[in-house]
Amino acid sequence: MKKIYIVLSLLMTSFSVSSQNMDGPPRGGQYGFTQLLINGWGKSSGMGNSYSAGVSGVESFYLNIAGLGRIASTDIAFSRTSWLGGTGININTFGFGQKVGEDGVIGISVMSFALGQIPITTFDQPDGGIGTYRPSISNVNLAYAYNFSERISAGLNVKIASESTPDVRVGAMAFDAGLQYADQFVRGKKSQVKYQNPENNPAAARGSDIRFGVSIKNLGTDVRYTGDGLAAKSRIDGKSYEQTTSQRSDKTALPSQINIGLAYDFRLDKDSNSYWHRLTPAITFTNNVAMYNQTSLGVEYAYKELLLLRAGYNYEKGVFNYETRNNAYTGLNVGTSIQIPMSKKDSNGTRLNNSRFGIDYSYRFTRPFSGTHTFGIRVALD
Repeated sequence: MKKIYIVLSLLMTSFSVSSQNMDGPPRGGQYGFTQLLINGWGKSSGMGNSYSAGVSGVESFYLNIAGLGRIASTDIAFSRTSWLGGTGININTFGFGQKVGEDGVIGISVMSFALGQIPITTFDQPDGGIGTYRPSISNVNLAYAYNFSERISAGLNVKIASESTPDVRVGAMAFDAGLQYADQFVRGKKSQVKYQNPENNPAAARGSDIRFGVSIKNLGTDVRYTGDGLAAKSRIDGKSYEQTTSQRSDKTALPSQINIGLAYDFRLDKDSNSYWHRLTPAITFTNNVAMYNQTSLGVEYAYKELLLLRAGYNYEKGVFNYETRNNAYTGLNVGTSIQIPMSKKDSNGTRLNNSRFGIDYSYRFTRPFSGTHTFGIRVALD
């Protein structure tokens, strides 16, 4: 328990760092690496980022790294996002997680942006015609999660983010930390059944009714852009020859945030011996330093953990009015998943393990643009 208290203390201390913008206006222009605030995964984005209390597997790299510890053996996922339809921007996200020892899980995740080709323009040739260039944006994550017990897990993530054009570049290192707690209640009474995550072990899904999660993201030092693109040739003090002068960019801070989430599983089956229908409402409060704070509400319905339907809404100040909204997203998100068992059954009809193959989709509504589509595939091995 002392280790858990230490993790909670660190998270709460970080909250004071990330609470600089509790009620003030968004200050996104003062922060860099805002791509760290983009969810590239197909499952969690369909609930509007509300499931930080129960997210598991490699999708935990975005919402709450503690969920990485819920991997039963091996978890592999890939998602492709068409970002803000019509812009031509695509995002590829890959993640891998592997259980090590009895209680630990290590994982790696890579997120890469395909921004297309941009015409090169100069002061003398503002219309281009002299070639194109491709900007590069990527995030690499390396994490470790540990299960203190069947109900409590914590995780730490180290991320390397980079942005570059042919003549300007910047890199940053940041840290995420998270904690999740899950317990079971059966018809109002606390159960002694050990917790197991329903996404990796659907047969034991009745062992997880209530979940709580807290996470801090994108903690790091300020960074500065460098490169030849910040240099210019000019004549100084009326001299007849040109000199190259280099302009130093100001430092930019990382968009740190903290998430506090709660979720609960409602069992819709009248027969207490079956668990075919599950309804999970979830809520997450997100404190941002780079934009308005958000309250995310979401719900997920599951039929036998084979077919899942999701919806979510991200509320922030001014979101209902186009004139006052601070970003292109209107707040509404929807999604669905199909999960196919990969194991055989024994003579009694019981599956030998809980390995599954999943297909995910989410849609995030925007105005303007044509929304954001995310398609993903997952393989969870038990």
